[in-house]
Amino acid sequence: MTISQARTQGTPSTQTDTEIELQGLWRVVVLNDPVNLMSYVVLVFKKVFGFDEQKARRHMLEVHEQGRSVVWTGLREKAEAYAFTLQQWHLTAMLEPDETH
Repeated sequence: MTISQARTQGTPSTQTDTEIELQGLWRVVVLNDPVNLMSYVVLVFKKVFGFDEQKARRHMLEVHEQGRSVVWTGLREKAEAYAFTLQQWHLTAMLEPDETH
């Protein structure tokens, strides 16, 4: 076996942890905070996600009563953009992998 043959037959390709983390769906989670008024949170959900009043209020109440609400699920890049936008509106938002899929 020549050196070039050994190089082409080398180790099988492997995915890095970063590649695995970027695949799949991600959740945007809004956490409860003692600062923002409930009406303000409803307003932000309507502006950022285009939720109607009922859906925005449902998510706001979930945040208020359960301490968190999953407001959006999708690809990581878009999830990061939503989380960043919510943080700009002074809401506490984070990402978590959606392991149901």
